[in-house]
Amino acid sequence: MEKDRTVAEDLSARINQPPPTANEFVEHELHGRLATIESLFSAHALSLNGPLIDGVDDILRTAVERRSRSGTNKRKLVIVLTTGGGFIETVQRMVDTVRKHYKLVDFVVPNQAFSAGTIFAMSGDAIHMDYYSRLGPIDPQVETQMGRRISALGYLERYGALLKRAQDPKAQISPAEISLLVNAFDQGELYHYEQARELSIALLEEWLVKYKSFKNWTKTETHGVRVTKQMKKLRAQAIGKQLNDTQKWHSHGYGISMEVLRRDINLRIDDFGASTERSQAIRGYHDLLSDYMVKVRANGTIHIVNDYRSFM
Repeated sequence: MEKDRTVAEDLSARINQPPPTANEFVEHELHGRLATIESLFSAHALSLNGPLIDGVDDILRTAVERRSRSGTNKRKLVIVLTTGGGFIETVQRMVDTVRKHYKLVDFVVPNQAFSAGTIFAMSGDAIHMDYYSRLGPIDPQVETQMGRRISALGYLERYGALLKRAQDPKAQISPAEISLLVNAFDQGELYHYEQARELSIALLEEWLVKYKSFKNWTKTETHGVRVTKQMKKLRAQAIGKQLNDTQKWHSHGYGISMEVLRRDINLRIDDFGASTERSQAIRGYHDLLSDYMVKVRANGTIHIVNDYRSFM
């Protein structure tokens, strides 16, 4: 009799519960799709979609700590990353955070990860892309004294071009260009931008050697020569130089495909498109998340299973 009453009370409570809202329904579906990605990669998963700016590292830390404490005791984290870029200092803290809690970190790029996002992806043990995915030149964004976010390399390139013309006795430099050179470029900001450029290259080189496929690179493919630490460092420097070459890529937002990364830069990229199951899971999750972000007017999200947070 007591059991029947308990069942009846439970049924009544469920009937009297308000139905889920549309947003709750979508977020529940996102949780399920992210859980599918976890299963396919045998790892915990975290999705980051949005700019890599101040404060995002705090949200990521909370999410990583919460997910890593789960009872499944995973050693690996898969980060589903979509970003137009951001601040290199923010990326540095995020890499320190994920590596504190996980031995292995893979990146999945369903659409694009530009600028500082490319550097973030290069800190992974593996990068998973398909033919549609894009990385970009390692051109970190910096904040001006007026609070605007701009391309550090674009600013330095413009200053360098004007300075070169001013120093050329044959150049016909106009009074307006001289005024721009003197008044528009703050020397303190120039120094800050140069430091951001150097830090981005230094971190990329460090993470390529320490993580990525370089850690398992023991012999050269052509001649089977033993690979030294110095050889790894020089190869990482060459990659950093190529990705930092504004003359090669021309644009801060230039998209570098998986094919070009493999062929021209000789980076090892895993093609998630080769697996129908992985491709459908990743694309289905990314498409639903993108639509939902538009609906709720979120510029950024960090999502782990059963915890969805938007920012900006």
